[in-house]
Amino acid sequence: MKYIGKILAITLLTFVSSTAQNQKREKMEKQISNPWKWQNERSYVQAVEVRKAEGTLYVSGQTAISADGKSSNADMKTQLTEAIKNLETVIDEAGYECKNIVRLNIYTTSNEELLLSFNVFQDWVAKHGMKQALTLLEVKSLFETLKVELEATVVK
Repeated sequence: MKYIGKILAITLLTFVSSTAQNQKREKMEKQISNPWKWQNERSYVQAVEVRKAEGTLYVSGQTAISADGKSSNADMKTQLTEAIKNLETVIDEAGYECKNIVRLNIYTTSNEELLLSFNVFQDWVAKHGMKQALTLLEVKSLFETLKVELEATVVK
């Protein structure tokens, strides 16, 4: 009888713990603040408030560097596509989802070149249903031959 009681207690504790973890995950809330409409065409929001997050992932800048560490010599559109892929890989590996990116910084060596390929970025944002605060910065240079770098904050 003691044995059955212990099994029931362990089962109950496991169920309660699992239920609490699932409830905790369901409670994360994101509140979007957009006092204007014009930013919608540019695929970002003015502010994102996060409440009751289970975790926060701060992702280092991701670029068009191959798995073996070689920097890309490709054009901006190709590098942007590769940087997005690398960002997705890091986020997935950490157990997070791109849809929960709440802050994204884009560093580029040429705003002009990046904006010619901005549809790649906008399609990616739409694909994941992202609503993120965004900063775009033109910098003098990035590492080696790189043209674009994406730095993200993701919540769970």
